[in-house]
Amino acid sequence: QIAARNPKVLILLERSEPALFDAQQEILRDYPDVPVQALVANICDENRLDAVFSEFRPEIVFHAAAHKHVPLMESQPGEAIWNNAFGTLFCARAAQRHDCSRFVLVSTDKAVDPSSVMGMTKRLAELALAELQADPGYTTTFCSVRFGNVLDSSGSVVPIFRRQIAAGGPVTVTHPEVERYF
Repeated sequence: QIAARNPKVLILLERSEPALFDAQQEILRDYPDVPVQALVANICDENRLDAVFSEFRPEIVFHAAAHKHVPLMESQPGEAIWNNAFGTLFCARAAQRHDCSRFVLVSTDKAVDPSSVMGMTKRLAELALAELQADPGYTTTFCSVRFGNVLDSSGSVVPIFRRQIAAGGPVTVTHPEVERYF
C-alpha cells in the first residue's frame, strides 16, 4: 500500500531474511519504479536502529514488527514484552532522535482490554507512544492504529483456517470460548 503511494524511497527493515526478501521481491515486481532498500535488522538493537535512521533519515515510520501468535506468547511472555513493548519503544525513540515527522504503530484489536500476553504487550506499546507524544520537546507525531485479523497477513489465523478447510476440516480454534473478528 505504501509503494502504491510512490514514495521517494521505501525502506524495509525486518529481522527475518526470508520475509524481507519476499517483501522486497513483491514490491520490485509490482512497483518497479519505487526504489527499495531492504535492511536486515532487529528493532531491539538500538545501535543498529540509530545507524539505519542516521543513514536513511526516514520521514514516516510504519512500525508493524511484533510477535503476534497469542498461544506462543502466553508460553514466552518475556519475548513478547521485549519485542512488542520494548522494541516499539526503541524504534519510536530512534524516530524521535532522528526527527521523523510521523511514527505509526500498527497495533491490534487485542490491545483493547487485553486478555492475553500478546494483547497486553501491544497495549504497553500504545501507552509508550502516548507518553512520547506528550513530551513537548519533540516534533515527531506518534499514533497507533488497531487492526483485527487481516486476511493473509503474517501471523493471521486465516491461512490456518484455509489449510484446515482445504484438508477437509475440521476448522479449529485455540479455546472453546475464543472469539475471532475479521
